[in-house]
Amino acid sequence: MLPDLPLPPITVDLLPYEARLDERPLGQIDLVVIHCTELPDMAMARQFGERVHYASGTGNSGHYYIDRDGTVYQYVPLQRIAHHVRGYNARAIGIELVNIGRYPDWHDSRHQGMGEAYTEAQVAALIALLRKLQQDVPSLTQIAGHEDLDTTTTAASDDPSVQVTRKRDPGPLFPWPRVLDSVQLQRLLP
Repeated sequence: MLPDLPLPPITVDLLPYEARLDERPLGQIDLVVIHCTELPDMAMARQFGERVHYASGTGNSGHYYIDRDGTVYQYVPLQRIAHHVRGYNARAIGIELVNIGRYPDWHDSRHQGMGEAYTEAQVAALIALLRKLQQDVPSLTQIAGHEDLDTTTTAASDDPSVQVTRKRDPGPLFPWPRVLDSVQLQRLLP
């Protein structure tokens, strides 16, 4: 049996448009997708989450966000489908970890490295949250990184003749072995 990790309190701070997101039964959820914000801080992640991108009046966001200090925020209820990964939203929970990633040059071919490590507080909070989600959503059996599921490329912003990977998160410094050893979820690698 895995040792218990205390889950930090979850600050529920729902996005202004959350009621416009499509509903789903919890039994439809079998996947959690790990992201990094690729933004400098939680405040900017909130600003990006509130931006409307769709005719429905909704935008792109995960369900949960974990700041560098391990603080956990919930922006979207699990019963709502958040827009966080192409083709998998209806069955997935999105968890975003605050991390600079490639910011501000996401698609510049000269700036594709992701050098910020995740903090111990973030990883511990993530593992505790994943364990809680497994208890609350028994159908949850799989986990993936955003980069595992969205492998499309796009023209580089600095040189349109060069293709770069659109999504690289959670990136090479995400501690997959530790997380997978700590939860009872199988990694989905399509």
